[in-house]
Amino acid sequence: MAVPLFDLTRQNNALMDELLSVSERVLRSGRFVMGDEITHLEHEAAQLLEADASLAVSSGTDAILLALMAAGVGPGDEVILPDFTFFSTAGCVARTGAQPVFVDICPFSYNLLPEAVEEAITDKTRAILPVHLFGQSADMSAIMKIAQAHHLMVIEDCAQSIGAKHRGQQTGTIGDYGAISFFPTKNLGAFGDGGLVLAKDAGEFSRAKIMRVHGMEPKYYHPAIGGNFRMDTLQAALLRVKLPHLASYNENRRANAAFYLNSLADLDGVWSPDENEMDPPKEAARIITPLVFAHNEVTWNQFTVRIPGEGRREDFRAHLQKDGIGTEIYYPLPLSQQECFSHLPQSTCPNAAEVAGDCVSLPIFPELTDSERHQVVDSIQSWLLQ
Repeated sequence: MAVPLFDLTRQNNALMDELLSVSERVLRSGRFVMGDEITHLEHEAAQLLEADASLAVSSGTDAILLALMAAGVGPGDEVILPDFTFFSTAGCVARTGAQPVFVDICPFSYNLLPEAVEEAITDKTRAILPVHLFGQSADMSAIMKIAQAHHLMVIEDCAQSIGAKHRGQQTGTIGDYGAISFFPTKNLGAFGDGGLVLAKDAGEFSRAKIMRVHGMEPKYYHPAIGGNFRMDTLQAALLRVKLPHLASYNENRRANAAFYLNSLADLDGVWSPDENEMDPPKEAARIITPLVFAHNEVTWNQFTVRIPGEGRREDFRAHLQKDGIGTEIYYPLPLSQQECFSHLPQSTCPNAAEVAGDCVSLPIFPELTDSERHQVVDSIQSWLLQ
């Protein structure tokens, strides 16, 4: 039996009647841009995420870009972000005319190192852009202290962390802005692109709201230059159907992650780092499981392990593929090594380079069955016994 990396049809088929019903409702309304569906989604999402308000936008990428623009980031500014994440985080910084400054990550939790952030601050630094990668919060307690000491904005990239918490507080509500993605494979997936912006300050939120529609307020008058960052009405209506199920989706992901962590911990050749003991074992591990901090509530957008050693990751993936198990590499190249950023000052981020060279993600979507989870672990065990 094949085990896909993810299967969107299982989740959507369970809600098909309701999804079709709201689709028809929108089609018959004749209102396809903005409107009540958007307003309701924003209110419901804000309540769920314990935020004062939320702003529905066209994509997770546009959520980051809009937050940066509303924060006033532009030419001459520097924005600090992790070297290991999806491209849009850095791409949005570059699109504002600012310079992305790449810093290193923790090699076991995959999130940026606060001490690396501190070292990268210059008189041009305008903002810090932490990414809560794979559904685990970055160290926001340390990051906020650094930001406050240097009077910097903090824009949280929550593309993969909707519902995740850091010391009891929802990601996206800790910094000045939060940016969430509704890409179909995210924990709350739309039926195309979509995103959400959170802002802590009412003034910041009002500015972002105006900039969502070309900087227009009132109609056809433009106090600012914004963009077309509106969410389609149909996407909002469909997301409203799935929003009440987010908690159960996340809980299923946590259960899958717990199964993997418990099952793999018992296998020879697997090392599971602990927050109180992160020195690698003397004998080289063949698999390194992700580090989870006790103060974080993780939502597991991906379950990413490391397969150290030249050629081993490829061998591992080939073995699982032979057993019908889907895997993916998120991400094969640090941002600082991307060709489009070759003109920037060279960054020294050895952890990011190392993780990019040996990371691989396993199936963890909420509808994964118990037999499928066992099949994944059995295949990994057979690889370790080779």
